Amino acid sequence: MTSDMNRREFLSGAAAAAATFTIVPRRVLGGPGYVAPSDKVTLACIGFGTQAIREIGGILASPEVEVVAVCDVDRDGAGYLEWGRNQLRDGIRRLIDDPAWREGAGSVPGGLNVGKEIVDTYYAKFGGGGPRRGCAAYVDFRELLEKEKDITAVKVMTPDHTHAPIALTALRRGLNVIVHKPLANRVLEARAVIEAARAADRATHFLPASEGASQKQALDMIANGAIGTLREIHNWSVRPMWPQFDRIPADTPPVPAGFDWALWLGPSLDRPYHPAYTHTNFRSWYEFGGGSIADMGHYSLWPIFQALDLDAPFSVESTPTHACDAKDGVCFQIRNDYSFPTACTVRMRFASKGNRPPLDIFWYDGGIKPAVPDELMAENRELAAEGMLFVGATGRIVGGFRSENPLIIPDGKMRAYRAARNIPEPEPPQPRPRIEPDTRPRVSPRDQVWIDAFKGGPRTYGDFLLAGPICDAINLAAISLRLGGRRLLWDAAAVRITNLPEANALLTREYREGWRI
Repeated sequence: MTSDMNRREFLSGAAAAAATFTIVPRRVLGGPGYVAPSDKVTLACIGFGTQAIREIGGILASPEVEVVAVCDVDRDGAGYLEWGRNQLRDGIRRLIDDPAWREGAGSVPGGLNVGKEIVDTYYAKFGGGGPRRGCAAYVDFRELLEKEKDITAVKVMTPDHTHAPIALTALRRGLNVIVHKPLANRVLEARAVIEAARAADRATHFLPASEGASQKQALDMIANGAIGTLREIHNWSVRPMWPQFDRIPADTPPVPAGFDWALWLGPSLDRPYHPAYTHTNFRSWYEFGGGSIADMGHYSLWPIFQALDLDAPFSVESTPTHACDAKDGVCFQIRNDYSFPTACTVRMRFASKGNRPPLDIFWYDGGIKPAVPDELMAENRELAAEGMLFVGATGRIVGGFRSENPLIIPDGKMRAYRAARNIPEPEPPQPRPRIEPDTRPRVSPRDQVWIDAFKGGPRTYGDFLLAGPICDAINLAAISLRLGGRRLLWDAAAVRITNLPEANALLTREYREGWRI
């Protein structure tokens, strides 16, 4: 057996040889729902912060997956942020059925030791075919990928600036890869990951992708001519929901015990440790994050890019907010090319394609929204805190952030549309009887799609090979913001910004020794 033959290949071959002599049904060997080890996805979770914790329950519940290793540069995290007091701790308590877990602990849980404890405790209590030897734990993803020969897939849930080096290493080892948003926070890094996926010919999955069930109704209305030729899409978010910074930290607190700062930096140049960079805060910085548009825009806009067959935008411009200060009695604007603004707008322009005319997509965050359409003003209505607005030549559609519950405005046009197509008026919402929630985790359709693909099924709707245009668009938006809102003219085929040659340096980054991509 060659050194790089993994456990799946070996067991598959052994099973085939055994079948020559006898065939024993799996239900006899392992009981109802049994999945043979050779048929499982053996998964390594790289990055075990708050979002990884939120998503681990459904994966552990799958009989088709074994989480065999976890990896995080923080052994027992302190300084994580969450959206509600004790939300993470209470979720872990329910998951591992331990109502007293970490009673009295004051910090938000996260990190390597917490990840290993969750996996081992869950499998010990609830089975599911988990690893009998215990979940392996690593600080360095490179060591994990070198030593864990039986893994077939990795899930990357680290800060944005390390997505590309981890995904590339895993793909070059022939593994299936899941990456959370963004695929990378540099244009050239995202393109490198996509090309590595193409070369490896492995099933991959971009986690914020979806089939677009929420967007489909609005897109069907547009296809049926409800608002004429589509000209603009406006999408706005309440993000950011994390601290924003307008200065580079000047103090240098000590690196917390158990935290590998050099590994956290990964490909980025050396700088002093500061908690303003780490955990949830990383999203605020151009070097480490992707801003609000990378955090949420992939969810809402991925189905739009796929359904409308959008290529990369040919033009991207933005309007970032700025901060001011005063010194020696003189006011001044802070020159900031290191952290994302507290709020912004972005305009991305797309060329015509086939029968589709040119299209503009507008993004807003930090509390900024489009102007209230006249149709809503006439009915004394406002735009919601988050939403999506489709503007056509003869009308408009407004819906939720992912265009949920879309309505042609004003109401009269919506009623006329329904009448013309014999669509019944929606029933008023009825109060639902209270049902005690089932707190045991279940595999979500969002996870099942990559599980099926990684077991040899069809490629997913989030395959990396579909991600090129949206990755270009969102990473170019970050460059425009970083340059104070400058318009970028983009030649996607040549992979260069044509009107600002100096901006092409921001398509990539300066790399620390040993991390160049």
